[in-house]
Amino acid sequence: MPSFAFYKNEFVPLSEANMSVMTNFIHYGTGVFEGIRGNWNAENKRSYLFCLKEHYERLHQGCQVLKMELPYSVDEMCRITVELVEKCGFEENVYIRPLAYKSAEALGVRLHDLECDFTVFAFPWGPYLPDKVRCCVSSWRFPNGIPRAKLTGLYVTNALAKTDAIETGFDEAIMLTSDGYVAEGSGENIFLVINGELVTPASYDGILMGITRNKVMELAEAELGIKTVERHVDRVELYNVSECFLTGTAANITPVSEIDNRRIGDGEIGQITEKLQNIYSDVIRGNNPKYLNWCTPAKRKGR
Repeated sequence: MPSFAFYKNEFVPLSEANMSVMTNFIHYGTGVFEGIRGNWNAENKRSYLFCLKEHYERLHQGCQVLKMELPYSVDEMCRITVELVEKCGFEENVYIRPLAYKSAEALGVRLHDLECDFTVFAFPWGPYLPDKVRCCVSSWRFPNGIPRAKLTGLYVTNALAKTDAIETGFDEAIMLTSDGYVAEGSGENIFLVINGELVTPASYDGILMGITRNKVMELAEAELGIKTVERHVDRVELYNVSECFLTGTAANITPVSEIDNRRIGDGEIGQITEKLQNIYSDVIRGNNPKYLNWCTPAKRKGR
C-alpha cells in the first residue's frame, strides 16, 4: 500500500515529495521535527494518534526558536495529519513525521530572510527498540547552551552516541550532560525506580521535555499512586536501581536490562515498568475511556 505526504500544500505520493539540493535546511539543519505515533486498533478499525495537538504545539515552539512563521496553525496541522493518515489507510501502527523547515533555495548561515514550509508524511513502523535493551553510557556529552527543541541539526550528537552504542554491542546510548549528570537516551527520556519512586532528570539538565515522559508521570501518579522526583541523576545511580526504562514516541515504554554490562534488577522487566507498560498500551490504542481525550481517531476512508 503506497504512502503519502503533505508537501507544498497538497497530498502527493511519498515518492514524489522531493526537494531541491539547494534547500537551506539540508545544509544547515534549520528544521524542526516531531514524531507522532498512530496506533492501530484492530477491533475499532481505527488509528489513534497519540497527543496530536501537544506534538504540534511543541513544533510551534521550536519554530519560534528558529524564527519560522508557518503558513498553518496548530489546529490546521492536526487536521492535515488526520486526513493524511486516513488517506494512507494503513491497518497497522504508523509513525508520522512532521517537519517545519527553511524551504528557501538559498545558502548562507542565517535564520532571517528565508521562507519556511511544512510537510508531514506517515509510514508503517513497528517497535523502535527491542523488548528490553542493553545500554551504555556514551562518551558523547549532551549539548549544552543550545535551545532545547527538536531541531534537526541538534541531533548529530545523538546520532554519534547511538552508532557508537550499536557498534560496541549495545542497543542504546545514555548521554550525560556537560556536568556529568544523566541526561537521556539518544532518542528517549530515562526513568529510574528508586525506593518505589520514579526518578528522572529534571528540566534544568537541558533535557527534551518529552510528551511521553510527561504522560507516563501522570499515569504513574493517577493509576499507581507513584510520584516522580525530577532532579539531577548521578551516573553511579544507574548501576544500583531496581528498575530502569526509556520513554519516547518511537520507543513507548522500553525496559532497560543492563547498563555498562551491569544487570538492572534481575535483568527482566520490573513490576512497576510492566504495570506502566500495560496501562500505557491501552491508553494509546484508545482502549481506556478515561484517557480517550489523549488520542485523536483516524478512520480509514471508505469504512
